[in-house]
Amino acid sequence: MKLLRFILQKEFRQIFRDKTILAMMFVVPTMQLIILPLAANFEVKNVNIAYVDHDHSSYSQKLINKIGSSGYFHIAGTPDSYLGGLKLIETGEADLILEIPSGFERNLVREGSQKVNIAADAINGTKSNIGNAYLNVVLADFSRDLDIRFKLPQTSSISPSLITLTSTNWYNPRAEYKYYMVPGILVLLLTLIGGFITALNIVKEKEIGTIEQINVTPIQKWQFILGKLIPFWIVGMIVFTVGLIVMYLIYGIFPMGSLAVLYLFGAVYLIALLGLGLLISTFADTQLQAMFIAFFFMMIFMLMSGFFTSTDSMPNWARTMSEFTPVTHFIKVVRLIVLKGSGLNEVGKELFYLSIFAVVLNALAIYNYKKTS
Repeated sequence: MKLLRFILQKEFRQIFRDKTILAMMFVVPTMQLIILPLAANFEVKNVNIAYVDHDHSSYSQKLINKIGSSGYFHIAGTPDSYLGGLKLIETGEADLILEIPSGFERNLVREGSQKVNIAADAINGTKSNIGNAYLNVVLADFSRDLDIRFKLPQTSSISPSLITLTSTNWYNPRAEYKYYMVPGILVLLLTLIGGFITALNIVKEKEIGTIEQINVTPIQKWQFILGKLIPFWIVGMIVFTVGLIVMYLIYGIFPMGSLAVLYLFGAVYLIALLGLGLLISTFADTQLQAMFIAFFFMMIFMLMSGFFTSTDSMPNWARTMSEFTPVTHFIKVVRLIVLKGSGLNEVGKELFYLSIFAVVLNALAIYNYKKTS
């Protein structure tokens, strides 16, 4: 154990000697956690709409006022024709076209129905689909108001039979996107920092030649890997704590569940993640190779972890692949504990998966580390 203690002393001295590494591990993720959630917002607002009105009636004017006051749409223009609206889409000034035909008010009053034309710019499929859905909701609400106001006899004493729907948002009552994004960004920052730094660690020893001096010592392979892991595990837990503090002070998000359970998962996850970084470091001969290999895995983790899109919407093969990445399980756990207040009973299966990742990845790192004496 004396040799392990020497390795730990060496690693801590090296970490605190390099000011750049300290800034990368503490300052950079803190600033990113403050800034990124403000930009990483998938809510679609300010959809630009071109309003083509061939009727010019009081009803068509009420409809455009209702659309403009909904809070989701910006009237980009009121061209005289559909082709004029299409030009606005082609130049990127409009996302949707709503064309109101002539006789709009007359047909609504006399016949009770009237078709309108909606065209959407589908280059950004998400924005066009959500914007189209928003517009349909506004049109349905406008139609419902007309039904109540004009279709029922004004002298009737019988109140209309309507079904009233009341919805409640659990765990995020105001449906604010930050509650979903901030925990996920915290996990990804922890993943990027831990994965990249440990991936470069042993490689740096190879490049400067100190690995040869270590190899001729009687230190065991598991002691060497453990000596590399423990310092960055401690740093990672500090970064995780700083992230939770930033999450509370800046965004007002405090875990609904147990902090002890959250830290338990964070500790196991960091062991698994650092094991992956050390495994990469044992394969690479240069820091550039280690960076490219780590970047390959980080991209998979980011895109297939359920951070951007739900894993339930992925194809079966992609969903299966995502289950073999530790970040998928940790993001799920952090969101459940922070937002829903889940306990160890609800997320115990994820702890089992993360523990397997931790054991396997570190065992492979120990096995693949080539020590010559």
